[in-house]
Amino acid sequence: MSYPQTREEAGNAPTVGVFDSGFGGLTVLRALVARMPWARFAFLGDTARLPYGSKSRRTIARYAAESAQFLVNEQGAQSLVIACNTASALALDAIQDAVPVPVLGVIEPGAAAARAASATGDVLVIATDATVHSHAYAAACGGKGLRALEKACPLLVPLVEEGWTDHPVTAEVIRIYLDELRSDAARQGMNPDALVLGCTHYPLLRPLIEQAIGGGTQPAIRVIDSAESTAEAALREFEGCVPAITDLPGPSAHESQQTEIRCFATDSVEKFERLGSRFLGRPVGDVGLVDLGG
Repeated sequence: MSYPQTREEAGNAPTVGVFDSGFGGLTVLRALVARMPWARFAFLGDTARLPYGSKSRRTIARYAAESAQFLVNEQGAQSLVIACNTASALALDAIQDAVPVPVLGVIEPGAAAARAASATGDVLVIATDATVHSHAYAAACGGKGLRALEKACPLLVPLVEEGWTDHPVTAEVIRIYLDELRSDAARQGMNPDALVLGCTHYPLLRPLIEQAIGGGTQPAIRVIDSAESTAEAALREFEGCVPAITDLPGPSAHESQQTEIRCFATDSVEKFERLGSRFLGRPVGDVGLVDLGG
C-alpha cells in the first residue's frame, strides 16, 4: 500500500495527523478511523523521548511542536489530533503556534462529554501521575461548571502494556483505585455520576472499569472514553477545514479496514509494531523510524 508523502501527493483526500508520546494514542486513532474512514492518517509516537510526564513544560512543548511539524510538513497533515494527555495539558498552545492547521487535544473533548453526561455536576477523573498533577482535567471541567476529582492510577499503563486487559489482577487493581476515589468523593460531599478516562491506555480497560464502577449498592457512574469523545469532536471541528470531508459517505466496517494509515516512531519500532495492534484493533503495518533530534 502506498501512502501520501506530502500535502500535494495527498490530493483532495484529507490527511489527519495524530500524535502521542508513545502508542497509547492509537486508541484515539482507532476511534477516528471509525468515524472518518475516508481520510488518510499519519500517526507519530515519540517513543525515543517518552515519558513526557517527567520533562519540564518547556521541553514537552519543544518535543510536541517538533512532532507536529513533522506530521504537517513531511506528511501533509491538514489537521492534528494531539492524542497525548500530557502534551494536551502542557503544550497545546505551543503546538498551535508551531503549525498552520487546526489542532485538537484530548482534554477539552473529555470535559465536554462529562458535562453532557453529568446531571449532578460532579465527575471523577482517572489518569497518569503527570496528567493529574497538571490538573488540566479539573480546570477544563471547572470551566464547564463541573466539580472534578482526579486520581492518579500509575499501575494501569504497565498492566495494559503487559496485555493484562482482562486479568483478575488488573480487575482488582481497578477496584481498589475506584473504591479509594469514590471514598474521597464521599468525604468531599460529592455525588459523581460520570468518570472520565484521562489516559489513552484506559479504553482497553473499559469493560473492567465499567464493571467496577457500576457494581455494588452505589449508583452506577457513566464512563466517558476520552478517545471516543475526541474523535467525535474532531469530526465536528475539522468539518470544512479539510477538503472533501462532507462529500463522502459515512463510515462502515469495511471502509475502516481499508483506511490508509501510516505509523511512525522515534524509537522502539519493533515494540510499536508488536503492541500497537492491541490499541489500534488491527495490524499497524510497517512502522517508519523518524529522527527528530534530542
